[in-house]
Amino acid sequence: MELKSKRRPPAAPLSAMSDIGFLLLIFIMLLSLINYRKEEKIDYPEAQKVEITDADKELEIWISKEGAVTVEGQALDRESLEMLIAQSIAEEPTIRIQLLADRNTPYRYIDGITQILQTLQHRAVGFVVKEDL
Repeated sequence: MELKSKRRPPAAPLSAMSDIGFLLLIFIMLLSLINYRKEEKIDYPEAQKVEITDADKELEIWISKEGAVTVEGQALDRESLEMLIAQSIAEEPTIRIQLLADRNTPYRYIDGITQILQTLQHRAVGFVVKEDL
């Protein structure tokens, strides 16, 4: 009498699955840090008409109620802000400048930045407001 042996399909080790899951977790965490956007806590003003812009090639300038100006989480004075804007325009002429200010920010702080943009003759500027839902 002849006995036939049963062949089992090869099984994947479970330890490899946990390694793959761990690597995927690290990849997702790193990917989320790349897209991290440094924001200031502001109360957005409201607008009648809202235009959604493309998020590529933007420079966000945050203005607090006290007039403090930050770009990517770094506080800047007027001269360094002007140099940063000029450098950004030189590197990418089609860059869109986004001004994000609290609704209670005095206009003189916003006007100071618009004067810099006028001096540099840059016209692609957006004023970010809260979208009415």
